[in-house]
Amino acid sequence: MASPYRLSIATSCLSGALDDKLAAAAAARFHGVELADNDLVASSWSPDRINQECDRRGLTIDAYQMLSDVEAVPPQVFAATLRRAERTFDLLEQLGTRTLLVGSSTSADAVDDDDLAAEQLHALAVRAEHRGLRIAYEAQAWGRFVSTYPHAWRIVRRAGHRALGLCLDSFHVLSLAGSDLAGLRVIPGEKVFHLQLADAAGPTANVVEGGRHHRLFPGLGSFDLATFLAHVLSTGYGGPLSLDVLNDVYRQADPRHAAIDGMRSLLALQESAGAVAPPPARDRLRSGGLPPAPELSGIVFTEVAVDEISGPAVARALAALGFAHVGQHRSKPVQLWQQAEARILLNFAAQRTVTPGTATICALAVESADPDASTRRAEQLLAPVLPRLREPQEAELTSIAAPDGIAVFLVRTGPDRDSWIQDFVPAPVPAGGGTGITGTDHLSLTDEVDDFDEAALFYRVVLGLRAAGTTEIIAPFGLIRSRAAADPGHRVRITLSTAALRRGDWAPVIPSPQHVAFATDDALASAAAMRARGAPLLAIPDNYYADLEARFDLSPHFLAALRANSVLYDRDEHGAYLHFYTEMLGSRVFFAVVQRIDGYTGYDGPVSAPVRMAAHRQRRLVTLRGSSPGASVRHDFSLAHLTALSLSPPELVDAAAEAGYRYVGLRLTRVTPQEPHYPLATDPALLRTTKLRLAATGIEVLDIELARISPDDDPRDLERFLDAGAELGARHVIAQLPDPDRNRKIERFARLCEMARPRGLTVDLEFPSWTETPDLNAAVRVLRGAGQPNAGILVDLLHFARSGSSIADLRQLPAEWFHFVHVCDAPPAVPPTNEGLIHTARFERLFPGEGGIDVHGILDALPPGLPYALEIPRATLVAQVGGKEHARQAITATRDYLRRR
Repeated sequence: MASPYRLSIATSCLSGALDDKLAAAAAARFHGVELADNDLVASSWSPDRINQECDRRGLTIDAYQMLSDVEAVPPQVFAATLRRAERTFDLLEQLGTRTLLVGSSTSADAVDDDDLAAEQLHALAVRAEHRGLRIAYEAQAWGRFVSTYPHAWRIVRRAGHRALGLCLDSFHVLSLAGSDLAGLRVIPGEKVFHLQLADAAGPTANVVEGGRHHRLFPGLGSFDLATFLAHVLSTGYGGPLSLDVLNDVYRQADPRHAAIDGMRSLLALQESAGAVAPPPARDRLRSGGLPPAPELSGIVFTEVAVDEISGPAVARALAALGFAHVGQHRSKPVQLWQQAEARILLNFAAQRTVTPGTATICALAVESADPDASTRRAEQLLAPVLPRLREPQEAELTSIAAPDGIAVFLVRTGPDRDSWIQDFVPAPVPAGGGTGITGTDHLSLTDEVDDFDEAALFYRVVLGLRAAGTTEIIAPFGLIRSRAAADPGHRVRITLSTAALRRGDWAPVIPSPQHVAFATDDALASAAAMRARGAPLLAIPDNYYADLEARFDLSPHFLAALRANSVLYDRDEHGAYLHFYTEMLGSRVFFAVVQRIDGYTGYDGPVSAPVRMAAHRQRRLVTLRGSSPGASVRHDFSLAHLTALSLSPPELVDAAAEAGYRYVGLRLTRVTPQEPHYPLATDPALLRTTKLRLAATGIEVLDIELARISPDDDPRDLERFLDAGAELGARHVIAQLPDPDRNRKIERFARLCEMARPRGLTVDLEFPSWTETPDLNAAVRVLRGAGQPNAGILVDLLHFARSGSSIADLRQLPAEWFHFVHVCDAPPAVPPTNEGLIHTARFERLFPGEGGIDVHGILDALPPGLPYALEIPRATLVAQVGGKEHARQAITATRDYLRRR
């Protein structure tokens, strides 16, 4: 990588100890560093050793930061400053650097006296020159009296010493509204001793907070850094271009990633400054800069990683959108789906990092006028070129790795532009035609807030896209920050979003959504055609259209057509935007269809975007709760805690949401000394976290367990247990009565029901065959004796079968006694001992249809529509695949069994 200027980075930009920071700077190919004083103080290396380590890595120490509160102070304070300065000069000599940064004073001892400031800086410069050093005086935006560079320059001129010059910091210059950049050009280049570069979202009232915590790498904010840099370089400045970016996210990130981002931003800044700088600075910037980004002509394809669960769902949706499966890759499990110039690849290869059932965008291809030049540019910007295995007759495609894990393929434009399609064996194309889609309009990706800047910088700089400003959307789940980038012709568009202020455990049920937006010339006609083909289009609520009617003067006929087809509408001063969406496919991916009218270049606006997000979440919850296609009767499923007892309550809720359950059952009491205990009734933090996960996912608590009342137990001891269940929104309490005294257990059961009733809870009696209430008839006697309106019986298929209870008797009982049922299967052989019965019940149950229980017979004898709580503990399987995957397999196997009946 060649650069016409020395490129440097302040160690205060990066995370880690000093050795981590130096290694990261060298790996990112910086020429030098600014050494922050706190990094030196915290280092175990001596100054001489630091100098040696920098030299070994090919780094120079371009400046030491910083000495502060030097100028315009009382004589006794200045005398102490000079003693401190002499010690600092000793350090600089050992470090091998000549430049000491001095920030304008913020001290309460300072006075507003430019003559005194100049006199004291002159005295400091005399001492520095005697040691072969120089002082770079920097106007800090929060300086007590000197906060602007013109003021600092007046003091430096008044001091009149050759070892005293300026440090110009873009943040301090540009963060103050109304800064005049033209004044930079009158400063002689030899008096600019050092240049620091940082971006920011814009001027702010709290400049100290912004300067110490929220600076950005160049190109990620709103500062006009290209003009700033061009003006400074036009003075003849030839020193290092140094990043001084204090940002709390960067200072916690992997220092190598942050350093690479910093290098990319500096190289891109040189490129943009070269377009506005006057000669000879312009010629110098261009002499060793980046290869220019070749022209891009469009998005060739988007590749979606799928599996046997998500793949068919995405394929069905594509077919309903009018796409055809036109090819199968010759050597890979990849399908090509196409409509006009819009192409989707479905990659069925195993993805180790993808959760089962999830679809995710894993690659995209863009047309480049010169893929080789695009590759060279990427390599100079430290973007790794990915190795690609291919058969001898397959196209040789180049791809580079984006920070978010997506592979970006570079495909040549021109006569051989479609050579990659030859890698696909043509498939028969069914009749039916398309639905008006013409191509791919844009891709929309979501990143974690810590990765947002890195991804945005990559797509903008490496691909040469032009970034629009950052927009903010007040979404249902909090603030969403979005940034879009496009080529000059708006043929390649990528938007990135992040939840900028996410805190705690609250999160939408859709993690990091992604979508591909297809272009059409007639959104209403496309929506109608797709709906007729059964496309899973997202329904938009009527309230949106009532608001739309109030905001825009639309014809009643047009508004009715938008409403009928769930098409959203945005408009600005340039044009209009019609857009509609599919439901979520494979957990996080969905498709959009958009129509741009006249000069509209934006995306969904601040009103329609939150509406779409809320509609997606609502539909996603309904989908997760619903039965699989083909099931004759719909059942809500609950994940009983015993099925995955290794999962804490918040983890159990997440597992239930991902697998498609509607409910969970939570075990609040410890049944055996060996099992995990989750004290929801006595641990407020655990209770709060569980409630947050329930709210975030839409999962509900069906039941809590276990109210086990033995001869020595008092129901009044269960007050906190019941209170916790009520706070969690539970509906039912599972009770067991291992008490041989019939009258006593009836009386205590009745008391428990009375305690539960005002809390909105039923009490459902379970009858394990090894207890003193061992079968259905015994449970019936308790309910009849207690006579409580909120009493119920819980049929657990294992206990029912092992107890020898009668299906005929079950059919005769009142329907209102049954609120849910525990579903499972078990080995045909009945253990001869209670120990064996207990072991099977707690560790060795089977999925329905795998054992000897008459699952269908028992379920058919119960009232229709009961929730099916899957209580299927399988210790060996859980040890092999984990509790979350076991929960998914349990509901999948149960649905398959019910569908086959």
